[in-house]
Amino acid sequence: MAVTLGEEIALLSLDDESGAAEERSSAGWAVAGGALLELAMAERVSVAEGGLAVIDTSPTGTALLDGRLELLREWTARRSPRKVADWLTKDQSKAVAATVESLCGRGLVTEERSRVLGLFPVRRYPEADGSVERELRARLESVVLDGAEPDARTGGLVALLHAAKLHRLAFPGVDRARVEPRMAEIAEGQWAGDGVREAIRNTQAAMVAVTAATVAVVLS
Repeated sequence: MAVTLGEEIALLSLDDESGAAEERSSAGWAVAGGALLELAMAERVSVAEGGLAVIDTSPTGTALLDGRLELLREWTARRSPRKVADWLTKDQSKAVAATVESLCGRGLVTEERSRVLGLFPVRRYPEADGSVERELRARLESVVLDGAEPDARTGGLVALLHAAKLHRLAFPGVDRARVEPRMAEIAEGQWAGDGVREAIRNTQAAMVAVTAATVAVVLS
């Protein structure tokens, strides 16, 4: 079973050896956005003009996505207006937890529990099987550094990473000025159909909005 966009972003954000999450906040929004974008690409939800609607409740066959779809169905049934940014704010922490649990279940990472100062519980997720992440990074390098044409899922992944400003996680050690223009070009979605392109733009806009709001709260 293929990993999801959210799982790919989570893999990029977890340090292989320590299992610590890097750029936790931005990566968290991208994980939640990844689940939403993948549901849009599977034609289960519509993401347009900042709004969100469930258009097909049939299972995708991927437990992680089906869990998000069911929560979305319940949320959209009782809420109006249904804004993408509101959903990402609500789902971000739950989506991250479900995604990491899925990675553990796949055997890609392992969970390690400890306590800081003997008091504060900490969970970390070091790499258990690096084959998926190696393939992922090779695919990203192919489309961003080598100029290959992205497929729909890789293009969507690059768009999410670009919106969340996770260039360093995707390309550690590579000058941002080298990768950002190409990531921006891919994020424009010329490789995608109209519906997917609109979903990408709306998800990106919502991620930028909620990230900015989070930063404002922290700094206030």
